[in-house]
Amino acid sequence: QVQLVESGGGLVQPGGSLRLSCVASGSVLSILIGDMGWYRQAPGKQRELVAGITRGGITDYADSVKGRFTISRDNAKKMVFLQMNSLKPEDTAVYYCQAYYRSVSRWGQGTQVTVSS
Repeated sequence: QVQLVESGGGLVQPGGSLRLSCVASGSVLSILIGDMGWYRQAPGKQRELVAGITRGGITDYADSVKGRFTISRDNAKKMVFLQMNSLKPEDTAVYYCQAYYRSVSRWGQGTQVTVSS
């Protein structure tokens, strides 16, 4: 069974930074992990893609986070990261890790990020 476990969320002031981490645990073969990404869902809104990264390291970002967020991955450690800088109140949401394993989309349980003074 493959599980995605996120960590690193919390409360931060506007302008601050957080780094989210996600590890694929269970009986996971690293070579079978495909594209990975981070999504977020704010109250009353649909879940949206924040950033994605291919196995080869090609990245894509939502316009709202370009220049502020950086996605990266460590294939050997089966992990994906999201470095979030210059955080804004509108970044407040539950952030979800997503990954394709054996071409099937898997999701983490989510981690809350709150940006508030």
